[in-house]
Amino acid sequence: MTEPDAPHSSRRRRPGRPADDGSAGHGPVGGGRAGGGGRSRGKHRGGADERFTATTEALGTIAQDGAGVSASIIDTSTGRALLAIDDRLVQPVSGLGRVLLLIEVAAQLEDGRLHGDRLQRMARDTATGAGLWQFLQEPTMQVPDLATLVGATADAWATNALLTTVGIDAVRARAESLGVERSALIDRVRDRRGPDDAPDVSVAASGELSWLFRGLALGEVVDQTVSNRVLGWLSLAADLSLVAGSFGLDPLAHRALDHGLQSVAVTGSGPGIRAEAGVLRGPASSVCYAVTVRFEDDSLQRRLAVVDALRTMGTEVLEVVHAPAER
Repeated sequence: MTEPDAPHSSRRRRPGRPADDGSAGHGPVGGGRAGGGGRSRGKHRGGADERFTATTEALGTIAQDGAGVSASIIDTSTGRALLAIDDRLVQPVSGLGRVLLLIEVAAQLEDGRLHGDRLQRMARDTATGAGLWQFLQEPTMQVPDLATLVGATADAWATNALLTTVGIDAVRARAESLGVERSALIDRVRDRRGPDDAPDVSVAASGELSWLFRGLALGEVVDQTVSNRVLGWLSLAADLSLVAGSFGLDPLAHRALDHGLQSVAVTGSGPGIRAEAGVLRGPASSVCYAVTVRFEDDSLQRRLAVVDALRTMGTEVLEVVHAPAER
């Protein structure tokens, strides 16, 4: 897959480190990492381009209902912040942290530490979460094929097998080297989480996620080869139920340009968690975005309100990449 079109920035910046240029306000952290005892809620403060009025109102509504909301949208080419709502707020994002795992896998394939080795499906890696490997007859798979399953379906068994192979310390070290300080893959996929386990698979701040995707789109995450490999895996992601659900794309085949659009969208979902990060290229521009919402998942109505708010964000993201750029 060719990554979303955007010229390389004239000044290199570590992709996980947002620019603090005043183009949009950054809200307070709002209580640190969620999940460590009580819900972490932002104060829904920040700045927004006037083209994201409906997004701000929709996210504000669910925040008033008690949800923890963090959102970031940036222009891929310039890095200008178009929306920043509590974008430093760290919240659980479920399987969305697999992006960091895939970056390390791609880097180790590139430098030769990993090859096309076949990994055995092990009892320690089993979990009844998302994915296909648990339903397949093949007991072994090559590393690139497992990464494909992780990118496409957030495959729980493939995630755990790759994490066992590369090591969670290597994933964390890679993230730190990229300037990613508030987002992390903190545990393997588990069926049940006990008191001694991490509260979730991963946590993230939306500001870091949007900048990480900008780095991938510009070929700046490790290098061009690694960035393209990771984007290729993630371009297969089949979950277009949230923000990207407003783009009108085929959820099972959206790698190629479609009505001038090319999208890479990665989600993380769990009880009371909806998160997405990605990049959307359109005829007029390209934007990178991330949004995380943590909410009381005690009714279908409340869950659907979160989904509707994220779809609203998707509609305005789509309008921006089709509209003439502001001068």
